Amino acid sequence: MAHLPDGTQLPGKLFIVEGIDGSGKSTQLDLLHKWLVSSGYAVAFSEWNSSPLVARTTKRGKKKKLLSPLTFSLIHSVDFANRHQQQILPALRAGAIVLADRYIYTAFARDGARGVNRDWVRDVYSFAAVPDVALYFRVPLDESLRRIITGRPTLKYYEAGLDLHLSEDPFESYRIFQGRILREYDLIAEDFGMTIVDAALPLVTQQDMVREIIRPHLDGVMESEPNPWRSVLAHEGLSGRYLHAFGEEAAQ
Repeated sequence: MAHLPDGTQLPGKLFIVEGIDGSGKSTQLDLLHKWLVSSGYAVAFSEWNSSPLVARTTKRGKKKKLLSPLTFSLIHSVDFANRHQQQILPALRAGAIVLADRYIYTAFARDGARGVNRDWVRDVYSFAAVPDVALYFRVPLDESLRRIITGRPTLKYYEAGLDLHLSEDPFESYRIFQGRILREYDLIAEDFGMTIVDAALPLVTQQDMVREIIRPHLDGVMESEPNPWRSVLAHEGLSGRYLHAFGEEAAQ
């Protein structure tokens, strides 16, 4: 059961995914999300760096290249604290499932790779709820780079780690930076007992593994109000936000 650092139990379930860019974690979380919704569970979703509270500041800082590793860390911590208070905790206290695409371990890995003191970063996030399941999608660095570079003709300044002056070439800088993050993740996974998923396996195989890991944690979880259209779609093996929206419209 998810709980606060002081041991306070939370009725809901917190499932989070982590991994370097190109690990496929977001795809796996989306598939898990659709499966849980189609199975009738009440599911909330939270994504890294998505709080409107600091969106303008973050955008301005990136555009003008004003962010140092420390200010980057602080902005992300404010973003997380806001989502934790406004999205994650209320859903957990209500007994729902919360799916998080990146959690505090992203800060641990990225800030550590940027040279920010590891103990300090962990202390900053010490208020965060402890997840029921933390999945680390581990992918070899070369495979990660192939997936990312194939789909992106250019890399953004901070994404490539150009602020760290690792290399003048954006792609080489990105390779070095992602390698640093991968090493941090490997240490974090051991320290926090994360469940490692081989992200080089076929997509369907990974999803089967994810569902097997999650399934034992679903007893007693809040279910959403029955929707006849969703039941029909789920029976046919169909799910997704567009079909779900269609069901809601048809039920009205």
